[in-house]
Amino acid sequence: MSKPKVLFLCTGNSARSQMAEGILRALAGEHFDVFSAGTEPRGAILPEVQTVMREAGIDISGQWPKSVMEYMGQVNFGYVITVCADAEENCPAVFLNMGIHEHWPFEDPAKFSGDAEARLASTRRVRDQIEERLRLWLKEQDIAPREHRQM
Repeated sequence: MSKPKVLFLCTGNSARSQMAEGILRALAGEHFDVFSAGTEPRGAILPEVQTVMREAGIDISGQWPKSVMEYMGQVNFGYVITVCADAEENCPAVFLNMGIHEHWPFEDPAKFSGDAEARLASTRRVRDQIEERLRLWLKEQDIAPREHRQM
């Protein structure tokens, strides 16, 4: 039996959707095939995102920004979750009409300002909000998440 496919979608696919992809894999990857993409993908995942994910015990170094168009006609998603307003507005309708669509808006780490520590603190906050939302979503699916954080 194949696992449901989940797509996390944002604009640049350099922060929020990448974190959601990594966190869902860590919490319940045995239950889902997890993907992320952007409506206008950027060149690389933000360094702050890589750092805060490593701090949480999640390695996303093998992930990279991808265009949602790479999946057009290739993958049928059971869940499409937009994590920013821009993706919600600009995603090709075929994806938003596929499976179950949810919108979970989070602040964009690419827009955080300040020094390196301030940007890291803000990115940690978004990472934790995404994880909290995913844990709630898994509970709604009657799936007990694995623990991934290193103490």
